[in-house]
Amino acid sequence: MMCPVLFIIMLIHASKSETQTSNCKEMLQGYLTGQLSSALGSYQIEALKREFKGLADTMEKSIKEFKEQVKSDLKMGSGDPKNSAVYIRWGKKSCPSTAQLVHSGYVGGSFYTHTGAAVDPLCLPRNPEWGKYKDGVEVYRGYVYGSEYETNDIQLTNLHDHNVPCAVCLLRDKSTTTVFPARKSCFRGWRLEYSGYLMAGYHGHKSGTMYTCVDKIPDTVVGGHANHNGYLFYPVESRCGSLKCPPYVEGRELTCAVCSAP
Repeated sequence: MMCPVLFIIMLIHASKSETQTSNCKEMLQGYLTGQLSSALGSYQIEALKREFKGLADTMEKSIKEFKEQVKSDLKMGSGDPKNSAVYIRWGKKSCPSTAQLVHSGYVGGSFYTHTGAAVDPLCLPRNPEWGKYKDGVEVYRGYVYGSEYETNDIQLTNLHDHNVPCAVCLLRDKSTTTVFPARKSCFRGWRLEYSGYLMAGYHGHKSGTMYTCVDKIPDTVVGGHANHNGYLFYPVESRCGSLKCPPYVEGRELTCAVCSAP
């Protein structure tokens, strides 16, 4: 009955400090050595010591990982739920270190030639849930398609025709987020969440779109490199006239920054 008690003592001490863990290991190892030395040979005792050391090291590692996970969970959940904000990181599968990932998914939207298209893109989850449904394409419906980068004429050419991912990100310590177009950094009092390029649909297509801030180092969806079109992301550039130039420049691609504030 002594051994289970000593294991429990070791667990309690391990959760308090590394020093106490070491002491507990030595105590139990000494106990085993003393109790078994009269009945077993030295070879068997050394083998038991090695087995115990491996078990103790494994337990110590597991306890350490558990403590780190608890600390991380407490940190994420320590913010005031009334003081939080959510934003979508377009073109990425993950969130910055300042935010908690809610889900990682695929960008969807209306087809670029549809005149009755919805204008806003969606961040669709990887694990959809269904209600009542009827399989088969119906005429009197709205449609959601996938999305693609249309970037064959700028420095992001390796993305062309790839499908676009997205990530929904939660901020525990902020109350609002916004997109600042034509900026790579935030204004005073705001914190940068990510920066990138302003994108939207092609101006000659029938469907309306929304200006979207796509991450400057975008990801792609694995297996999604084919020219199926759908909701399309083109770089946005400035046009002078009613837009003041300078500071803006005719035909120059615009940047963007997603920023958060208390």
